[in-house]
Amino acid sequence: MKRVDVERLGREIDRELRAHGSDERAEHEKTYLKSALRHYGVSVPAVRKITRRIADEHPSLGHSELVTLVETLWAEPVHERRLAAIELLGRYGDRLGVGDAPLLERLLRESRTWALIDGLAANVVGPVVDKTNALGPVLDRWAIDDDFWMRRSALLALLVPLRRGDGDFDRFSRYADAMLDEREFFIRKAIGWVLRDTGKQRPDLVYRWLLPRAARASGVTIREAVKPLSAHQRSAILAAR
Repeated sequence: MKRVDVERLGREIDRELRAHGSDERAEHEKTYLKSALRHYGVSVPAVRKITRRIADEHPSLGHSELVTLVETLWAEPVHERRLAAIELLGRYGDRLGVGDAPLLERLLRESRTWALIDGLAANVVGPVVDKTNALGPVLDRWAIDDDFWMRRSALLALLVPLRRGDGDFDRFSRYADAMLDEREFFIRKAIGWVLRDTGKQRPDLVYRWLLPRAARASGVTIREAVKPLSAHQRSAILAAR
């Protein structure tokens, strides 16, 4: 099997990202995200189109090549390069396993913004969690981490299977219950987000969980969580506040 020239591929991705960039968009997004990174000003759909082409052209990219490519892109403090690295991890997710937990944790800790963390936690870490129980202790540790971004990551790593109608709601329940009194917006929003998406398939489950906790939950959490519930369930939860 012919090996991929990862350094060349990294330069190719960087050139494409720059070509799709906009100084005006870069300035706006850097300000909006309060980002310490450089920005090329590339839209998310454009980044996804580039990484989709790369995955289509290199379907046999191996694990070590993937990690090297991701590390190469991530090494430069450029938002879109790091977003492309996350997208590639998602597209080649079947290469990832428990042994990649240290890498994924480091990327999460270095992300420092929802614009990178959310996709990395939900779409990269999540599928690894979904196919093995071995990452449970890692998520347990993240859920009590001093860094609220890691606590948010523990919640969002459970999102996709819960959205499908299965997943580990008991684990989410433990994490969310422990974080429900937090004042950090990004934690409150994440709890509501997971509850909302869970409720699309299992509204009664979300209703039973949230009703006795309605007085503790923030307005941000409640507003998200009740969206898929019935009018009766929404009224009951709001009344319980």
